[in-house]
Amino acid sequence: MDSATCLAIAQRDGFEVTALTVDYGQRHRVEIDCARALARARGVRDHRVVRVDLREIGGSALTGSAEVPKDRAGEEIGGGVPITYVPARNTLFLSLALGLAEVVGADAIYIGATAVDYSGYPDCRPEFLRAFEALARVGTARGVAGNPVEIRAPLLALSKADIARLGAGLGVDYGLTSSCYDPSEDGAPCGRCDACQLRRKGFSEAGMVDPVQRRT
Repeated sequence: MDSATCLAIAQRDGFEVTALTVDYGQRHRVEIDCARALARARGVRDHRVVRVDLREIGGSALTGSAEVPKDRAGEEIGGGVPITYVPARNTLFLSLALGLAEVVGADAIYIGATAVDYSGYPDCRPEFLRAFEALARVGTARGVAGNPVEIRAPLLALSKADIARLGAGLGVDYGLTSSCYDPSEDGAPCGRCDACQLRRKGFSEAGMVDPVQRRT
């Protein structure tokens, strides 16, 4: 949901998008197929899927056998770092995106991080993104040449309802997206994990029907 909205925002901002999806051994692999379908639907000509198997590192329910938390109360979600946190995931994702940006000559990296309706992940906070942007200035050839890649997180201060409304206005087909951490074998969302609950809350508060939940 968030990445799909980011894609639409980048296109609205006039960028020709190179899309990056990371296959990191996540249990919710349906999101990779969704990313491919969304890229095609949005006319993205360069979509790359990079494989980095984080199951070898472990430490997360998304890359291991631990149970994904279900049916947590609203006040619990975002109240701490849950077991669905993948250690240093956004650091790794942004590092890959930064390398790709240098190769293709991109001026900006868009990331769908949000610090409002989220699960308490430390790498979704503004201070992390500012720190990574500073790293990009000193750790890349174009950065030290005075032409650094900008890190843009346009959803950072938005709620899930705000995101749903914004994306709908930009023509995002949320029926092509998946947010669930523990989908069934056919890709249907569980409806009970943190991600499903946050998504359902967002669409409800936006007064919209989630096409993915409607199918299930």
